[in-house]
Amino acid sequence: MESDDECEYDSTWEHKYENKTPRKKVFHKWSRRNMYAARHMQDFRHNVHIDEFHQQWWGEYERLEDVHSYIQWLFPIQEPGVNWRAHVLTKRKFQLFRKDKQAKSKLVKSYKLMLDFYGLHLANESTGEVERAPNWKDHFRNLNRFVYSHNNLRITRILKCLGTLGLKHYQAPLVKFFLHETLVVGHLQSLKQSVLDYFMFAVLDKSERRELVRFAFKHFKPQEQFVWGPKKFLSGEVHSKS
Repeated sequence: MESDDECEYDSTWEHKYENKTPRKKVFHKWSRRNMYAARHMQDFRHNVHIDEFHQQWWGEYERLEDVHSYIQWLFPIQEPGVNWRAHVLTKRKFQLFRKDKQAKSKLVKSYKLMLDFYGLHLANESTGEVERAPNWKDHFRNLNRFVYSHNNLRITRILKCLGTLGLKHYQAPLVKFFLHETLVVGHLQSLKQSVLDYFMFAVLDKSERRELVRFAFKHFKPQEQFVWGPKKFLSGEVHSKS
């Protein structure tokens, strides 16, 4: 059973403490609640910085390009980043996150914000399908500026976060989109290597990952130089489906 002190870190009980003077926190040895995790999840759901970020940074493309520390706040994973103040998720914390609908809703908002920055939009929240946004040309031009840019690293982190925190159905559609743009229509050549080396293999679902590798092999030229899957196996499958 939680003590009153522990409940202070849960927004479910916010109305009880609206006019309450802060008091010294007491931690009981018998308490089973992970208080560090409770504070972290409370901060993630209600921290004004996250909400303000969504409101004030949407469409601020130059800021999103030039500032590098926010990506660790918006998309926490189990690996450290350049922002040393951002939380590194433990197994316990990401298990808690997966059960928190508000936290996941904020993560989806962050995802939509970054898709907009990349010239995309989330066409279907249920399937994770993404499409080009009306202003995609300008944003694709920015993505193509440098090979192995920080945006490649950002997208890899976003994919890892989506998979880790319970939104893995968003992974494969995003990767499929980038494979199509790089290998089929050739719009994002600067992302090509990262899509094949990193994006594709960030997808946690094995069957979806295999389908992505098959798609990549089918459209990669020349096929004899494809090194991201067993060519003998892939070649037989691709030819049998043609």
